[in-house]
Amino acid sequence: MPVMTDRPHMTTEEFEGLALMARSRMEGARLEFIDGKLRSRALPDGDHGAIIEWLTRICMQHRPELWLYAGQGIKADQYRAGRAIPDAALAPSGAFAGQGEWADPEPVLMAVEVTSWDSDTDRRDRIEKPRAYAATGIPIYLLIDRDTCQIVVHSEPDGQRYELVRTLPFGKDVVLPDPVNMTLPTEPLKDWVR
Repeated sequence: MPVMTDRPHMTTEEFEGLALMARSRMEGARLEFIDGKLRSRALPDGDHGAIIEWLTRICMQHRPELWLYAGQGIKADQYRAGRAIPDAALAPSGAFAGQGEWADPEPVLMAVEVTSWDSDTDRRDRIEKPRAYAATGIPIYLLIDRDTCQIVVHSEPDGQRYELVRTLPFGKDVVLPDPVNMTLPTEPLKDWVR
């Protein structure tokens, strides 16, 4: 019987090399290293892109000093030396300049995930990502869940999990707490679900 350990199956350096090789050989490949496990992600569809565009416009209107970085890799070192690629990360403009593919998460105010239609979205977006982002200290994790037509706002990370989780249906105004401090009118999200 194999012995199970709590250590990753590869090092962070091995993962970064594999992710670089995958991107250069397979167009659009997106690999992450979360909870010591290698994960692949489905390429976003057009509705996914429309949701990120919608959120970018709101952020620009309410917080022009910030930028919503789509697809910026971040180090989730506190969570088993992981590497995550949120669908978007809200941070001060210029926060990731000179940091390369895997940036320090310290300036990130909010990580955003939009559920995909792949079989791994439940574990990845609803279980692993909230733990990884909370362990990293990102103040807010915003999940736009197209499967359930809900917005889930995770806040108040304690280093292991988010202590406050608020779920609202698409169509309700969603208040994002400090340090983001903006309200999302979510009615348009109803147009981007199956």
